[in-house]
Amino acid sequence: MRIRNARQWWGFWGTVLFSVGLLTACSSDSASNAAPKDFSEGDACVLDGMYLADFPGPKGQLRYADGRVDWFCDTVELLHTLLAPESVESITGAFVQDMAKADWERPRGHWIDARSAFYVFGSSRLGSMGPTAVSFAHRADAEVFARNYGGTVKTFAEVTAEDVRLDGAALHDDKM
Repeated sequence: MRIRNARQWWGFWGTVLFSVGLLTACSSDSASNAAPKDFSEGDACVLDGMYLADFPGPKGQLRYADGRVDWFCDTVELLHTLLAPESVESITGAFVQDMAKADWERPRGHWIDARSAFYVFGSSRLGSMGPTAVSFAHRADAEVFARNYGGTVKTFAEVTAEDVRLDGAALHDDKM
């Protein structure tokens, strides 16, 4: 393309800058939709309506391309949803809390990618729904927790649908 005058020059570069700005804005929106955020006092679990702030133990969140967030009062519920074959929506982020850093009784912040986390199943520590899958960013932290509270360490890839059944059978809790 040959630019013959200042008006064409400004028109060309104006279009280029506008396009770059538009792409950057779209990229920022999708990036912010994928980034974890902390829950507020009024946020409730998408599955059972329990308020996240009212219960101990690790929490979870799924973030979608349209900006919607599904909160989970327990990691087992989040993992169950992620492993469900019907979960085909445009998930842009799946997050759990690093319990090596978060306060067990009132966990806030310390969000990590759910698919790269390490989970301890079968510990003596109870979450909002009873027995839970305790999430950690580092295997070493998960192993220390398992030594102190019992349980088995698993990667996300090792978690099965049977591990995260919501009827209580998987975690040997028939009181759910």
